[in-house]
Amino acid sequence: MSAPAASAGGVLGDPTPLSTTLIENLTGAIQSFAPISRIHQHLCAVHLYADDMTRQVEAHHFCSHVNEDVRQCLIFDSPEPGARLIGVEYIIAEPIFLNLPDEEKPLWHSHEYEVKSGLLFLPGVPGIVERRDLEKVAKTYGKTFHFWQVDRGDELPLGIPNLMMALTGDGQLHKDLAQDVEKKYGVSFEKERESRAYMSGPDHGIHPLANGAGKRWKMELREVNTPP
Repeated sequence: MSAPAASAGGVLGDPTPLSTTLIENLTGAIQSFAPISRIHQHLCAVHLYADDMTRQVEAHHFCSHVNEDVRQCLIFDSPEPGARLIGVEYIIAEPIFLNLPDEEKPLWHSHEYEVKSGLLFLPGVPGIVERRDLEKVAKTYGKTFHFWQVDRGDELPLGIPNLMMALTGDGQLHKDLAQDVEKKYGVSFEKERESRAYMSGPDHGIHPLANGAGKRWKMELREVNTPP
């Protein structure tokens, strides 16, 4: 049996037929999508693999508030209709992070540098509105897993999830990726950095155990013995 060919967007499988589209239109008119309808904002950022900072991915977050201190985001590889769902991120306020067990903290990354450097932005949102929200985001921590390694050209989400981290300092972001993002979305990271200079990060400073505690982390799949 021959392997299926990749359809639009580099994903394995046949093109969607009209019959499937008609069924989707019908179910879409009948069913409720309450959790999805709570998504209220689109943030663009760059994620790094926790075990290899040279692997960097443009990440589009579509987020909703669970409450004032917790957000949950679906992550796509682009904002286009055919975008691939590549991961999820949970964003929590500093007080919640500080109460996590120490063994949990390295799985979370800080957002202060991402925000203040201009690298995390809300595409198309006026600066004064954008900055009002990012003032809060700068003080938070995020936990992110990617399931689909689009940066290596995978046509499906292969393998186990990957823990991801965020940029934390100058010189980490690939210049070609930075230029590509700036061009596509009409932003200037340097101008944004200047306009956000007044912002501050977590009130207690970035916790030393956050951002992988300065170490590299790789997910592993292991066979384990369980009781019969």
